[in-house]
Amino acid sequence: MVDHCVTRVELSVTAANLLDRDVASKSDPFCVLFHEVDGNWVELGRTETAVNNLNPVFGVKFQVDYHFEEVQKLRFAMFDEDKCATQLYEHDFLGEFICTLGVIVSNKKLHRPLILANGKPAGKGSITITAQELSDNRIITLTLSGRKLDKKDFFGKSDPYLEFHKQGEDGKWMLVHRTEVIKNTLDPAWKSFTVPLISLCNGDVDRNIKVLCYDYDNDGGHDFIGEFQTTVTKMSEAQNSVEVEFDCINPKKQKKKKNYKNSGIIIVKLCKVGIDFTASNGNPREPSSLHYINPLGSNEYLAAILAVGQIIQDYDTDKMFPALGFGAQLPPDWKVCVLELKFFLSVSLCVGVEGIAQAYSACLPHIRFYGPTNFSPIISHVARFAAQALQQEKAAQYFTLLIITDGVISDMDETRHAIVQASKLPMSIIIIGVGNADFAAMEFLDGDASVLRSNTGEEAVRDIVQFVPFRDFRNAPKETLAKSVLAELPQQVTQYFKQRNLPPTNPAPE
Repeated sequence: MVDHCVTRVELSVTAANLLDRDVASKSDPFCVLFHEVDGNWVELGRTETAVNNLNPVFGVKFQVDYHFEEVQKLRFAMFDEDKCATQLYEHDFLGEFICTLGVIVSNKKLHRPLILANGKPAGKGSITITAQELSDNRIITLTLSGRKLDKKDFFGKSDPYLEFHKQGEDGKWMLVHRTEVIKNTLDPAWKSFTVPLISLCNGDVDRNIKVLCYDYDNDGGHDFIGEFQTTVTKMSEAQNSVEVEFDCINPKKQKKKKNYKNSGIIIVKLCKVGIDFTASNGNPREPSSLHYINPLGSNEYLAAILAVGQIIQDYDTDKMFPALGFGAQLPPDWKVCVLELKFFLSVSLCVGVEGIAQAYSACLPHIRFYGPTNFSPIISHVARFAAQALQQEKAAQYFTLLIITDGVISDMDETRHAIVQASKLPMSIIIIGVGNADFAAMEFLDGDASVLRSNTGEEAVRDIVQFVPFRDFRNAPKETLAKSVLAELPQQVTQYFKQRNLPPTNPAPE
């Protein structure tokens, strides 16, 4: 059981009609986010400065943990940057807005007036805050460059930068990321950057993304060079030295010039989608973690171990089980590898499902959750034992691997390959999903909808995976859970021995 429900939230900020505090030009605003701690305002972060701009759209986002059972007061304060200032209060104050994080998350998009310190309106100044729950922990890393971009500066070339926008539910484009400026070049090479996939495209790899290219000007009047639209799917073709090119189009030039081709080329040199492993399960010492041992001595993983373990242990003759872990750093050198839980009890095997639970609980204080969450080493590890069983003249053993997971997986291709190879062996895999994550990847591995294939196209000779979301059976009778967990195992065992033409002789599943 998890005591606290926590989700990571990304906050995007824009402002409009800010007060003009500069004499010779417009204000150069930036936003500072504070949260209330014991009655005091503590800074959480600040955006970049928008030069000479009373209607800024900030590229820097704020990420905060949202505890929906707590009152979390936030303060968004706008300042006009004074380059000579060393303290925050030395910058001109443009207004602020105070509310709770819960109000922002529930509204998703909140538009409010800015207020001065005396409680009066900050002119017509307003702030818009958009909340995006980072429920999808995939991230995307992009490396881009440009070639032969339009020359915009009279005495130089151009100072190009890129903006990435996604389309909101209202049809309007919203800034997701702004790259750094590359000075005086028509062939820029921007630094690689990483953003949450859900921020870039709401987690939909086929959702349109608009990329705009500008020439930066010190006075804030940035010149538009061109734009194009794409998707993560299209950009993901940039792999293994293969680059993807896009024409950077200026629609006005395109209309005026008959022979107009483009305003340069934007090149995606690398696009990689991966998983953010740093906190998929959280810190086991924090109540928000699925691994947190609460005062009642339980958590989601322990509940799954005991509930499912009590069902499948009856199919093992000696009730002696190897127990493995993955995705953690181990002392003393803190390397990531497959973890044998028996190490923490100084035993060779765990005695019964209670022994597995004891080993699991004993290891938690000594490890660091990290990643990546690789399934293939665990599957291959058990497959080696199953392969050894093939050397026996009679079929005496059949192995069942139980994986309890929150649904995160980083090596899908390798796992598909490992399962396809394991389908030839006396082996089955039961995957139990804990927590409330999206288990689409686990359902795909289940292979009920279609035959599972490896990344090379090889098909599994039989279905050996059964996936069960524990949340659907958390409060169900044991018999209901057992029926779901064991729904396919008997058929999988029988099918294996029939395919091998090996009548089982007192088979003892391991």
